[in-house]
Amino acid sequence: MRMLSLNARLAQEDEYSAEIEAVLFLIEHPELDAPIRLSTDNAVRISVDPEVYGTISTWRGGSVADPYLWIIASAVLPGEAEDAPAQATLVLENLDAGMVELLRSFTDPPTVSMAVVMAATPDLVEGEWTGLQIVSADINAAQIVLALSRDEIELEPYPAGRLSQHRFPGLHP
Repeated sequence: MRMLSLNARLAQEDEYSAEIEAVLFLIEHPELDAPIRLSTDNAVRISVDPEVYGTISTWRGGSVADPYLWIIASAVLPGEAEDAPAQATLVLENLDAGMVELLRSFTDPPTVSMAVVMAATPDLVEGEWTGLQIVSADINAAQIVLALSRDEIELEPYPAGRLSQHRFPGLHP
């Protein structure tokens, strides 16, 4: 069960709340020069020319110099089921051919971390999912749909390797 701050709970219970939830995304891959930081909230003007908006948060190394850039996106957060892997969906508006080119350039999947924050308190994380991987990308002229998931825990070998003399001869005299 996810623990929420009092402000987040009050915003969810209030019929007409001024609080806005924002989702922060951190996309990492060894082939990237720097992680890609994205946000669903355009709270702060980052630059004037070109006009860029985003969220300034310290989550996972973000800062004023390295903000989370605003994207037009929808996100379906991972469920909290204990017997199923965390799965999420990120739907990006396909506004630039460079986005598609970047997605198609990877041979192994990038790692995605996501966090839910309130727009008024972007440093206070209400929910966090790390270690997700892009498992599929459906691309058309209007949007890019990314399916995010983690490895199923059920796929881990059981029982684990035993420390026997046959498998680890250096451990036994």
